[in-house]
Amino acid sequence: MKTYITLLLLICSMSISAQQPLDTIYANDQKNVALFFPNPIRQGITGASNFVFTYNREKEQYFGLLQAKPGTESNLLTVTSDGRVYSYILKYSEKLPELNYFINENESIGSELPEKIKQKPEVKPLNEYANRITHFQKFSEYLLKSNFERIETKRKKGIKVQLQKIAYDASEVYLVIEVKNRSGIDFEIDYIKVYRTNGNKKRKASYQRLQQEVIYKHKMPYSITDGESQCFVYVVSKFVLGDNEKLMLELKELKGSRKMILETKI
Repeated sequence: MKTYITLLLLICSMSISAQQPLDTIYANDQKNVALFFPNPIRQGITGASNFVFTYNREKEQYFGLLQAKPGTESNLLTVTSDGRVYSYILKYSEKLPELNYFINENESIGSELPEKIKQKPEVKPLNEYANRITHFQKFSEYLLKSNFERIETKRKKGIKVQLQKIAYDASEVYLVIEVKNRSGIDFEIDYIKVYRTNGNKKRKASYQRLQQEVIYKHKMPYSITDGESQCFVYVVSKFVLGDNEKLMLELKELKGSRKMILETKI
């Protein structure tokens, strides 16, 4: 009878433990710890440099790999493609209790969107470009595979922004852009804006810049890992530069002060 009660308590204890949400993950520098999420990873950030979380930034995948060096404990914040947010404590340990973690949706601590907005039915706005998205995709892919012209390049502190090609098609202009990171630090992109500028910056009274509406972005990255480069396409409404006008690209870092401005007369 005692054996039966002990076995029953053990089974109950294991069941309760399995239902408890995961809150601490252990890692070291000898083995990869794999984290499998219920939806593809869009962004993953660790709080300390002795922990490294790697995942496919070009093509969304369901898993990421964690490694750590000896040091203070930290945390991992991950956002999946459906907007769900996951947060865990990270600790270094020579002996790892687990090498593979399979994470459930109920472990999410919340969503990027407030619940009221999230619960609203999705209403797709009508716009004049909705039926041309497939064409934008195909033509952008064609441009990425074609030869580049390298129209203008800007380098600053290990970051290179290059306007590689400009193509006119129907009523749109396609801008092929490359961003290369050799700064030693990952570069998370806040935005890239496109302007038409007129006048001299030194004479503020006469200087003007007009932001161009971006119709479509093809393979636009969220961040550029140190040592990597990303090439993508911006599609804007067709324009023709005047005699005193220039085309400007403004690249701004997310949660940082780095900014790049590239100007060209074309």
